Amino acid sequence: MSFEQASLLILLLAMLILFSLDRIRIEVVSIAGLLGGYALGLYPADQIFTGFASPVVITVVEILLIVQVLARARIFDSLAVRFAAARPSGFKVISGTSALAGFMSIFMNNIGAFAITLPVALRLGTVLTIPRRQLVMPVSFAALLGGLVSLIGTPANLLVSDALAKATGTGFHFFDFAYVGLPVAIAGILLIAFRVQHLFPEADETPVTISPAARRIVVERRIPDVSPLIGVRLSDCPARFVIKPYALIRDDNFAFGPLDQLVIEPGDVLLAEGADATFADLAATRALMADAHPLGLQPDFTRIEAVVMPESTLVGSRVRSLEVFHSRGVAVTALSMRAPRIEGRFLDLQLSIGDILTLEGPRIAIGEALEESECLPLASTAPSEPALLSWRPFALFACGVAASAAGLRPDVAFAGVVLVLALLNHLNIRQAMADLNWPIIIMLAAMIPIGQAVATTGAAETIAGWLSLVVPITHPLLGIALILFLAMTLTPFVNNATVAIVLTPIALEFARAGRHAPDAYLIAVAAGASLDFLTPFGHHNNTLAMGIGGYRFGDFLRTGWPLAVTSYGLALLLTALFWL
Repeated sequence: MSFEQASLLILLLAMLILFSLDRIRIEVVSIAGLLGGYALGLYPADQIFTGFASPVVITVVEILLIVQVLARARIFDSLAVRFAAARPSGFKVISGTSALAGFMSIFMNNIGAFAITLPVALRLGTVLTIPRRQLVMPVSFAALLGGLVSLIGTPANLLVSDALAKATGTGFHFFDFAYVGLPVAIAGILLIAFRVQHLFPEADETPVTISPAARRIVVERRIPDVSPLIGVRLSDCPARFVIKPYALIRDDNFAFGPLDQLVIEPGDVLLAEGADATFADLAATRALMADAHPLGLQPDFTRIEAVVMPESTLVGSRVRSLEVFHSRGVAVTALSMRAPRIEGRFLDLQLSIGDILTLEGPRIAIGEALEESECLPLASTAPSEPALLSWRPFALFACGVAASAAGLRPDVAFAGVVLVLALLNHLNIRQAMADLNWPIIIMLAAMIPIGQAVATTGAAETIAGWLSLVVPITHPLLGIALILFLAMTLTPFVNNATVAIVLTPIALEFARAGRHAPDAYLIAVAAGASLDFLTPFGHHNNTLAMGIGGYRFGDFLRTGWPLAVTSYGLALLLTALFWL
């Protein structure tokens, strides 16, 4: 093994570890790796930033811009109302909303499909009293499955198509991925819709009686003099007020003793957990009151919920140390947590991936703080952009998809869609560019030269040689099975685009060593990179689902492993049937 090959493998291993740990921002790791590769002599200076000009990156940016418009065009709201009026069964609602997410994901990125479909699913769940945990995870998984079907469904598909074009002169056509992806998506959606009803029954939604569609939050509230909670024992709070008390603070000190002996008095501070709607009702009746905002009541105040993303700088921080909010006059008023235990006061609570913060303060200040801390806003009481009640954005997007399917390069086709949307004032390009998920884009662009170095340095050939000692890769079915397994093993911990970039050169080397066409091997890479159902941090959709649905880490394992096993077997069978 040469020095270049050894240094490249060490660099890749270090980056994959850092990506999976989620302690350093992914764009920082990516840029450091990109510059590290240049310092190690893996590519010349004029190739360092070629990834930013890649058609793959440009296409991803264009689709993200278009999705911002589509997310405001709520043409599915009326369909949700009609669907709810028919009073369908829980299975039909779960499978129907999941199918909608999967269909949307065929034509846009997975996060966009999830963001557009989730409000519809939650509205149906509220009307039909379907537990939120039966809806959110299936929609997330369905969006990942739908990305298997088309060229633009996920960046991994674009990456392997680009690699095939460079290797053979012709990339994959728009729906070439559907031979494997469509049956896998249909089977996966039906399987997950059936399983979640048994895994997350309504009775297990929360340990206290809370509306199944409500999110549980932890708050610290003061007891006013007129509160009906005065004289109530803490042990009676779950039954009488549908909240779970954790601590009672009196004169800035904890009141200790059994819950059935602690009685609430005027001026006490209660740390409790319950449904957000429950606390809103208690505040309206002056049973519990939040402390005054440090800036006082201002006309531009808003209330926004935001989820702590894997790359967020807030992971591991306590509420009292969130200077990114405190310094801007933004108050953290509630927290929806994944942590099983709650100790200390509200300001002592520690944030983890998927937690949801409730923020109150000036709109501009909240936006700046969320951008700096890499948190994703979920909702606002006064959204900055009105809903776009128009079918034209979807029609324009459909034209772009049709042009791409007809043979026009996707980056050119969707550039035309972006232009027309801007001319029709549906898209403010300057503002939309500022709202893009730049860490993911930078990561994708920075990893492309490193992935190309896997092939140019001979590292792919070396890795293929090692793997051939374990599996006879000259047999195409065994080689494809190994590639698919490697992709599915990596993707729960690393972004799927990174998995595709790293494994594509190895897959091409497998095909070369066995003297086979590379198509089947690259289809296996793309499919395996998107079958991400085992962890909440492998894909942003799962991270959002964890926060919104109130899941724990183990929920993904017990829900996702049958889906992963079934998808692996079916994808391998279909790849062998259609591509070998």
